[in-house]
Formats: sequence, structure tokens, C-alpha cells
Amino acid sequence: MSLRVGVIGGGQLARMMVPAAVNLGIDLRVLAEAEGSPAQLAATAVGDYRDLATVLEFAKTVDVITFDHEHVPEEILRELVSAGHSVHPGPDALRFAQDKLAMRRRLSELGVPVPDWAEVRSEDELAAFLEDHDGHAVLKTARGGYDGKGVRLIRDVGESTDWFRILDEDGRGGSLLVEELVDFRRELAQLVARRPSGETRLWPVVETVQRHGVCSEVFAPAPGTTSRLVDLAASIAVTIAESLDVTGVLAVELFETTDDRLLVNELAMRPHNSGHWSIEGSVTSQFEQHLRAVLDLPLGDTATRAPWTVMVNVLGGPSAGDLTDAYPKALADQPNVKVHNYGKEPRPGRKIGHVTATGDELDEAAFEARSVAALLGSDISIAP
Repeated sequence: MSLRVGVIGGGQLARMMVPAAVNLGIDLRVLAEAEGSPAQLAATAVGDYRDLATVLEFAKTVDVITFDHEHVPEEILRELVSAGHSVHPGPDALRFAQDKLAMRRRLSELGVPVPDWAEVRSEDELAAFLEDHDGHAVLKTARGGYDGKGVRLIRDVGESTDWFRILDEDGRGGSLLVEELVDFRRELAQLVARRPSGETRLWPVVETVQRHGVCSEVFAPAPGTTSRLVDLAASIAVTIAESLDVTGVLAVELFETTDDRLLVNELAMRPHNSGHWSIEGSVTSQFEQHLRAVLDLPLGDTATRAPWTVMVNVLGGPSAGDLTDAYPKALADQPNVKVHNYGKEPRPGRKIGHVTATGDELDEAAFEARSVAALLGSDISIAP
């Protein structure tokens, strides 16, 4: 059986697929955007994922194509499928992770709970939405936003003028997504893996903590969850995965509202920051599971290995140099903590690694993980 997987994108997600691929004897190949990418160990090609000829040539070297990110243009994905290449997730699914408006429309059609939303093409339409929602809302670009980019909390139409101007100057028209400002208690994430033959596996629902639009911490499982919430999160994720024909790992980011509802915030059709804890905390990590899924292999057990797992991102900042310089102190101080270094040049707010602690007590695991992140120079402006 041939096991050659091609990953488009050379970021940390592709990098973290490498150990899982080695263990399973999978020939992992990466189309990286530039030399020296985080996934350089598996980078067999360097080129522009927006160039059809480059992507088609890369696809000839593997049995299945998957992704480190969702930015490959839809037309290129469809050309890959037309040329007979196996693509997971496919373009019909991936478009809902690429286009927030398409995602909101489809989830609404499926009856999946989402915030109140509207597509707006002008400041007048935005003004009408603000008037109906107590004068404040969340405005998003339909494409391209992540880690807080392409998202604005607005209280006045004037705060959107530049975005509408860009849409007008583009010459193709366009629209923005506006949503109610959700009164939420906390943010959660539910990961599910699905293989082409239909088998699904769920990890425990987790709590995610955001700082300035960037994920800072993840607690697995989410503390204080009721069986009703667990069942609802699972039902939402499986419904989306099956209805959109998602293959691979799907991350469903959720709001737990103050009136005990769950609303879908975002979707990611690939391994996700909210699932990094699973490397140490789960029988099968999200990275191994993603490879199993896209190859249509039986999925692994997702049970937890410890009562609690805490993941803390290491973010570039003024004191973040080469992470290895801090290893002697950090590794000696907390030997229970596992460090993942992405090999990235640090800059303010950039994810350059993460640390994970497991244990019987949540507070102790959180303290250990936070301590090591701080010793590694994580940006204190968004650290807990």
C-alpha cells in the first residue's frame, strides 16, 4: 500500500505532522512557501501555492494532497480534482473554511446555531444592522482573516469606511460579514476527525483562552462542562463534518453564551491550535489522526492520557530570542512540561512554539505550562 502524503504549506502544522508520519512509515512531502520554513525537514519543494503548474507538479509526487492552511485558491483545488488527484479536504468542503459568508449561509441552512449575522455591501446596510443590535457588532472580512486579523469590534459605521473603500477599489464588488456581539461566558473548541469512508472520532471539548485575538491557552477537557454541553458540542461538530463532507481534522470554534447556548464562531479544516494538547494528552494526536483520515485508514482512539492537559502558546516578544537559549533553565525548572519549538524567527505576537503539561490537578498543570512559557520569553503583554 502506497502511503505518500503531500502537504501544501510549510508552517508549524506541517512540521508537527512529521513525527506522526515517521511513526506510521508515511512518506510526508511538503510544498513550502519559502526556504527555511518550519516544516523544512519534510519540504521536498518550494513554490507558490497560488500557481497551478507548481501545485500540479507537486501533486504528481504523492497519493493524496492535504493542507497546512486554507489559502489555496478554490480554482486550483478544482483543477487538482479534475486532474485525478486525491484532495482532502476537497474544494466543496474547504470553501466553507475559506469564505466566512459561505460558511454562515450553509450552517444557517443546516440549522446549526450561529450568531445573528448579515451580509453587508454598504455603510447603509451596516448602519441598519447596528441599529438593530444596540449599536455595536463584529465586522469581518469574508476571506483571509485569522488570529484576530480581519475582525473588528465596531460601534460606528465610520469604523468600516476603509474596508468598504478597499472593496470598491477592487473593482469586483464584494461584501463584509457583520455579526451580533455575542455575550459569551467562554470560548470552546470541538475537534472531530472524519475519513472519506465516513468514520468519525471526537476529542473532548476544550476551553480556549484568547488574548488580543490570538489563542493563548487551551484546557483539555474544558473545565466544568455538563454532559448536555458535551453532547451538544459533539452533535454540532459531527453534523458539520458529515453535512459538508469534511475529511481530515475539523476544528469547530464555539461560544458558550451566558444563557447556556453554544454558537459556532469559526471553522478550520486541518489540525488546529486548539488541538495541539493532543500530542501529549490524547492516545491519538490530531496530527496522526489527520494523516490517518486523509489516507482513509481506521481512526485512532482519542481518549485522554491524563485527567488534565494544559497547552500554552509561546509568543514572540521583546524578550524572546532563540528558544533554545532558555532551555537549560526552563527544562530544569519544570521537567514535566513538553516544549515544541516551531523554528520561527520571533516577532511580537507571533506563535513561535507551545508548551504542554499534563497531570491530575488542573491548577498545577496550568502553573507548570505557564512557567515554562514565561521562561521561554513568551510575550507578557498577552500572557496570563
